[in-house]
Amino acid sequence: MRAEAEALAWRALDAVRPPPRLVDWSILSIVALQIVTGFVSFTLGSPSGWPVFWLHRILGLTLVALLGFKLARVRYRLTRREEWQASTLVSILTLTAAVGALATGIAWVFGLDVRIAYWTLLSVHVGFGIALLPLVVWHLTSRFRLPQRHDFHRRRTTIKYAALLLSGALAYRSQELAKRALDTPGADRRFTGSQPRAGAGNASFPVTSWVADDPDPVDRSEWALTVAGEVETPRDYGYDELSLDSSDEALLDCTSGWYTVQRWRGVRIGDLLDAAGVDDEARFVRFVSVTGYRWSLPIEEARDALLATHVGDERLSHGHGAPIRLVAPGRRGFQWVKWIQRVEVRRRDDPAQWLVTLISGFE
Repeated sequence: MRAEAEALAWRALDAVRPPPRLVDWSILSIVALQIVTGFVSFTLGSPSGWPVFWLHRILGLTLVALLGFKLARVRYRLTRREEWQASTLVSILTLTAAVGALATGIAWVFGLDVRIAYWTLLSVHVGFGIALLPLVVWHLTSRFRLPQRHDFHRRRTTIKYAALLLSGALAYRSQELAKRALDTPGADRRFTGSQPRAGAGNASFPVTSWVADDPDPVDRSEWALTVAGEVETPRDYGYDELSLDSSDEALLDCTSGWYTVQRWRGVRIGDLLDAAGVDDEARFVRFVSVTGYRWSLPIEEARDALLATHVGDERLSHGHGAPIRLVAPGRRGFQWVKWIQRVEVRRRDDPAQWLVTLISGFE
């Protein structure tokens, strides 16, 4: 009876499982897509970017099924010591990274909000994901097998992959509906996956820095804000010379997995640009931190943004960017530059800013 049940289970598995070589290369393809959609999602802060987040999550659930197919095929190599080879260690490391990425991602989606040392679960998820891609490539090179023509039985293979993706979409949608109906932890996440931080003022949301940005506190009495570049009259402002009569309620969505809605007060960037006189050819505004970190916004978007000195009724703390930081609604937290000392009006965008986000702050 047991043998018959096992045989039936294997036949059912074969009915839905793609050919083994396609499973291996599909895992690589999905991991690569997960890396791409994950990094693209870091730049999306407005609701119109939801398809990228949905695709990332659906592919993740599809990856669960593909890993199951893979393990069902190779489990004996892991459970029998006599089957171990030099490449087995690579396989174990790859499996560990895959399970780590999937487990932390799923736990975060279900609302688990814990820290592992300095990092949230979402940050750990990102770390596992980054490690997974080279491990999968390494694993495939140790057992390199290109797909054969007969692996691409067009109709049957298409149906199997369509079923896998549809199952991933249904599983994700069912989980989202269940969370909302039951009001479980994580039901109040944004479409980005970020969880709320309530309250007003500096203490109500975490202090985070992008990669290595962590300067010493800036002395307001010695600090100055420079407005320069494609302007008629470059200007320098001391802290007490800024006209802090503008305020906005804006949502800060940090890529480490939290968001907060705060009332920010400071100076409208459009007012600074008007005072300096912007040249007709200007197209972008770049905001530069005391650490060298920088980010640029299209000039029309920048005009409506704010350089904030206060959050709620409090002056910004050092950790939140004092003496002044960018408040850019619709942008993710790493684009809200902290500790700004220069506002540069430019004719061109600054693609090198992506590199600077990774290396600024390192000595």
